[in-house]
Amino acid sequence: MSFEWFVALRYLRAKRKTRFISIITFISVAGVAVGVMALTVVLAVMNGFESEIHERIIGINAHVIVLRYGNEPIAGYEDLADRIEDHPDAVAAAPFTYTKAVVRGFGGADAAVVRGVDVERESRVTELLANMDPPLPDLGTPEGATPRIVLGDELAKRLRITLGDTVAVTSPFDYVMTPMGVMPTVRRFEVASLYSSGMYEYDQSLAYIDLEESQSMFGLGNGVVGISVKIEDPYDAPAAAARIIESIGGFPYRANNWIELNRNLFTWMRTEKKVMFWILSLIIMVAAFNIASTLIMVVMEKTKDIGIMKSMGATARSVLRIFVFEGLVIGAAGTFVGSVAGYILARLLDRYQFVTLPGDVYPIETLPVEMHGIDFALVAAAAMAITFAAAVYPSWQAARLEPVEAIRRE
Repeated sequence: MSFEWFVALRYLRAKRKTRFISIITFISVAGVAVGVMALTVVLAVMNGFESEIHERIIGINAHVIVLRYGNEPIAGYEDLADRIEDHPDAVAAAPFTYTKAVVRGFGGADAAVVRGVDVERESRVTELLANMDPPLPDLGTPEGATPRIVLGDELAKRLRITLGDTVAVTSPFDYVMTPMGVMPTVRRFEVASLYSSGMYEYDQSLAYIDLEESQSMFGLGNGVVGISVKIEDPYDAPAAAARIIESIGGFPYRANNWIELNRNLFTWMRTEKKVMFWILSLIIMVAAFNIASTLIMVVMEKTKDIGIMKSMGATARSVLRIFVFEGLVIGAAGTFVGSVAGYILARLLDRYQFVTLPGDVYPIETLPVEMHGIDFALVAAAAMAITFAAAVYPSWQAARLEPVEAIRRE
């Protein structure tokens, strides 16, 4: 052990002339520990929310969407879907239509996005079937029956619609000629199932009808708006989309992917995480002021010792190191205790889920927790950096003491 470390540890273990200094040292350690614990737990919860949102978005949306430039209908979509499924990156492909419409029920009318799908193929790309209650393997219309529709449960609540009720769907973008003149296309549907993904933005705006029914209603003929694609690695969607488009000949086809479509949401989540990191770091900075105060008082208490050490040959650099090391030990103790406490608290939150969330506000009912080792490392590094900065000034003041003046004061 070096001379500086030996003296620094002795100062920490030695009995103080003033018990107040020992109390402040304990408060400094506790302050760093609380800051580190709060920061690690909050980051774990935010990681959990981010992962939960990712999983729900991936379950609702296709990883890649193949479209035509100008949003023109895709003819011969069955052959194109088969070619896409043959690509090494693709797991499954499903054609779909997509249009905005007005859905009218007992509670009035509301805007919605109406998707025409083949349920059997769509369920291999997204979790449509798993989110339907009751699940319907087919939305096809029996002969002579009313066409069927699946409404998002939040949309159904606003329209005061339940299973078995009838809604009118009006497309403001498609018209038919009637004796009364040009009129928007209107068709009645029976609500056969409700859709609940756990994401309010989707559940309050989505409706599903049969693919052939949507082609007929919206004048698409034998075409579709696009093809949904599920790929092996969802997080490789941008690169995989480019490879898939290249494999089917490029123009006139283009592709979107779930990462680009939700870029604003993911950017907001990352920004919020960074902001929370800096805000909660202020707790550690408050503890750092306590460390600086502790070291200043220790320097005042050890003025005679500093003079003696310097008169015996200790350099100013050695004295500076002694008090910097003392501050780092205090910070390291608080960081270790805080990291352990944060890990234990996060594990308890994850296992026992004793913090509940209002279901009408959040898409989940309990706090999701996901701990990342890199977060613990970054928090520990930030705590030690703040501690080091707090220890520099009092250590520098100790190093500046002249031996004769230090001994004379005593």
